[in-house]
Amino acid sequence: MRRRTFAASVGAAAAATAVAVGTLPAWARNNDRPKQADTYTWKNVAINGGGFVPGIVFNETEPGLIYARTDIGGCYRWQEDSRTWKPLLDWVGRDKWGYSGVVSMATDPVDTNRVYAAVGTYTIDWDPNNGAILYSDDKGDTWGIAELPFKQGGNMPGRGMGERLAVNPVHNYELYLGAPSGNGLWRSHDFGRTWAKVENFPNPGDFVVDPSNPTLADNQGVIWIDFDQIGGKIYVGVADPADPLYVSEDAGATWQAVPGAAAALGDADGNRTIPKQSAVDNTNGYLYVITSWDPGPYNGGPSSGTGGRIQRLSTQTGEWTDVTPPYNPGRPIPGFGGITVDQQNPGTLMASTCNNWGPDEILFRSTDSGATWSLSWDYAEGEDRHDRFDMDSSGSPWLSWNGENQGPQYAVKHGWMIEGLAIDPHNSDRIMWGTGATIWGTEELTRWDAQGDLIGENEAGQRVPLPIDKFTVGVRAEGVEETASLDLAALGGTLVSAVGDIAGFVHTDLGRAEPMIDTDWSTGTSVDFAQSDPDVVVGAGNVHGNEKGHVGVSTDRGKTWRNAARVEGVPGDGHGGTVAVTADGSRILWSPSDTEITPVYSTDLGATWNPVQGLPAGAKIRSDRVEPSVLYSFSGGTFYRSTDGGATFTSTGATGLPTAGVEDFRAVPGHKNHVWLAGRGDDTSGAAGGMWQSTDGGTRWTRIAAFDTAESVGFGKAASQSGYPAIFTSAVKDGKAAIYRSTDGGATWTRINDDVHQWAYSGSAITGDPLVYGRVYLTTNGRGIIYGDIAA
Repeated sequence: MRRRTFAASVGAAAAATAVAVGTLPAWARNNDRPKQADTYTWKNVAINGGGFVPGIVFNETEPGLIYARTDIGGCYRWQEDSRTWKPLLDWVGRDKWGYSGVVSMATDPVDTNRVYAAVGTYTIDWDPNNGAILYSDDKGDTWGIAELPFKQGGNMPGRGMGERLAVNPVHNYELYLGAPSGNGLWRSHDFGRTWAKVENFPNPGDFVVDPSNPTLADNQGVIWIDFDQIGGKIYVGVADPADPLYVSEDAGATWQAVPGAAAALGDADGNRTIPKQSAVDNTNGYLYVITSWDPGPYNGGPSSGTGGRIQRLSTQTGEWTDVTPPYNPGRPIPGFGGITVDQQNPGTLMASTCNNWGPDEILFRSTDSGATWSLSWDYAEGEDRHDRFDMDSSGSPWLSWNGENQGPQYAVKHGWMIEGLAIDPHNSDRIMWGTGATIWGTEELTRWDAQGDLIGENEAGQRVPLPIDKFTVGVRAEGVEETASLDLAALGGTLVSAVGDIAGFVHTDLGRAEPMIDTDWSTGTSVDFAQSDPDVVVGAGNVHGNEKGHVGVSTDRGKTWRNAARVEGVPGDGHGGTVAVTADGSRILWSPSDTEITPVYSTDLGATWNPVQGLPAGAKIRSDRVEPSVLYSFSGGTFYRSTDGGATFTSTGATGLPTAGVEDFRAVPGHKNHVWLAGRGDDTSGAAGGMWQSTDGGTRWTRIAAFDTAESVGFGKAASQSGYPAIFTSAVKDGKAAIYRSTDGGATWTRINDDVHQWAYSGSAITGDPLVYGRVYLTTNGRGIIYGDIAA
């Protein structure tokens, strides 16, 4: 596949429509206006992964048909020819942004064109909408929507359990859905178009992680549905330690608790455990169930004792057998995350730990229906770790987290939060598993069995490694872009980003995944560059621990970074805030978030810091893009300006700006004193949203009448050599959230995306490219960094 370069046009075409704006100054009104809207193509800046992949689903009858679901970034279909994933839910708009959280998927084994997704991001009021079942007759290229009368939790605790959604392989028009929050078991008899509660299903579940914590207080409910194709039974797992498993032997007409299930699936040390996942061996007649004390994906096990088991139920005799692996290197098994059965080799199955934090997750493999197990890695004497396979992270070089192996603690891990674990039902050599950061996979899996034992004993009784022929596991996340991106800086030929959970990146090729920025950030929150000296790049981010600095500095266009000095009194564990650098690169200003520390400035690239005078804590700061001595700030309805390089700020006396809900403001390249401000508004305070622009450094402002609300604003190359920079915004016009562009200083605006390309939420930051006319980069909350070009 030809690699996409930084200047390449990309994606599928999007129609555009024009909208007009209100009163603007003469310099804006008199500019030439475009005669025709441009068509745009859209693509991702390549990061490859970056978020949690809780489910991977293979179709049982069509080889190569694979789906992956994410917790906030939609779902994907595997493309075998290119070995990449195609996003399927980019059409989700801001009004239904919760549909980007996918709690379960099901692919039809009879009519393989049919696929279903259970969507809804939160069961609490963070998501204003109820959940839905999405149904597709063309493998996810287009979708219908069946709304549900309750919420679903694609980004809630328990999202790696399941699958909660299942197609009956005998009557494929029938689907089952396990609901959270005590809503029970639901069923459809018309290919997912309509749904009704199974009124005679006796148990809606009762397991709550922590009733005192709103995000952990939800009843986990009905967890999964599985089909015994030998006896025609339907099994349902329920989050109720006292009654965890039910069965129907009459096609769902009646339901009974499975005898012995509570005793078999309970924890040996008396902890309350739940049946997280199941897998059926329809050749030998076994149902395998894994348990954990917690629904995951964050936690491991209780402070003492083991937290998980693997139980095997004979679907013909009802006999339970404990097939839990007897050993986990260095500690008890904290709980299991995923389980999968090899359909080509009955009796072969694999399971994963969930959050076996130190030093790594374990994959277990059995070829005798769980009677014996082998491990993906193990200790020899002491902590001398030995592995069955090598990890090739070249597909996502940031997976090393800029670290190095420290004994058994590898920089590139097997993963954590492994709950999506699946052997290809058509190819015993292929496995994929999702982690909190990526998808790993191999097409050499059966070499595991030829390796024999990993560890043996010498004559002195010491554990020693045995010689084995390793295979390779590599990144299989190409095309999955699941980061929450927070800020962008386009230098021209270089794009710098601040990204949630994985710091940020410097891209000189938009189609190539890069190592992450080498700073102390856990999450990048803000980036900037010196307009007249773009070799100077700065960023800020959240950090862990109180010894680390929040600001990073590069003087070679982002190739290398160093950490600025820590600001005394700003704690770790967050507080990244916003950072700005003056137009000439001589001064850095940083405003930490969520602290009582007022902004600070540095005249020596972050070696030392001085308090800024005149600004409240948390005020956002931006630099004028022309005059090095001028900077701007906004907080609580007051706009501030500095004319001494950020040492002091004073209010401009501006009136009419919103007092809350301002998401972004930016200064215009090449135009001293030109500032644009975007506001979402705030329902609590009654502050209005919209967009405003100033040409005198923030003293007088003109409201842009076109927009109801706006969330970000940025600038790119002008349409003509003497024209005003192109303006881009993520905004709402007449109730419709979209991406808009103006090429005439704000006199007219054109929508440049369409309803097929909405990405749920794309409001944190937006910027044009200073060298490529029309190009726009925008952040999303779960679909990575999107960029668009005018179609050739």
